[in-house]
Amino acid sequence: MSDPARLRRDYGNTELDDDAAAIGWSEQLRRWFDEAVASPAIVEPNAIQLATVDAAGHPSVRTVLVKALDADGIVCYTNYASAKGRDLDENPYAAAVFAWLPLERQVRLSGPTERVDRAETEAYFASRPRGSQVAAWASAQSSVIASRASLEDAVREIEARFADQDVPAPPNWGGYRLRPDVVEFWQGRHDRLHDRLRHRRGADGTWTVERLAP
Repeated sequence: MSDPARLRRDYGNTELDDDAAAIGWSEQLRRWFDEAVASPAIVEPNAIQLATVDAAGHPSVRTVLVKALDADGIVCYTNYASAKGRDLDENPYAAAVFAWLPLERQVRLSGPTERVDRAETEAYFASRPRGSQVAAWASAQSSVIASRASLEDAVREIEARFADQDVPAPPNWGGYRLRPDVVEFWQGRHDRLHDRLRHRRGADGTWTVERLAP
């Protein structure tokens, strides 16, 4: 087995200067996101690691895909009865990170969460490939199933149910929006002296930008 303590890589492709603080977190995130999309080295630029906490205080983290990104925050979709859906309904606060390692960057966000309205969910669901729409009906996400065959049987049943018609959004499926009150931008630098700029929203709604020690 390789020794993880011996794995080292120096960073330093670029820097995160104080001028970035002036444009606000939303614009800075949009710029970095567009650069991640343009990079052939990044396979899933909209992937985040989403951390939630259940009613007992136990944390969970998983990789999901962001499907909306704007000044209000980020949105991902799931079955409401899934593990993350239950967590977000019981404890509506989450943390997430975009990790764009080939660009030596990451962005951390944390803040309260809420379900998106039904019209937004239905508009997004209508844009999905039909196979993904069928899967949303067939999969009782996070539940124990008897076998792969039973899942494929459920897919066939849903395909037959909605044959020759549009597949509507399931009633137990929809989006969650994370409205960040903290956003941190991290840029790798030489000798682990990384750049870190944290945008923090105060109780009055105004944002403060702080440079953090690496």
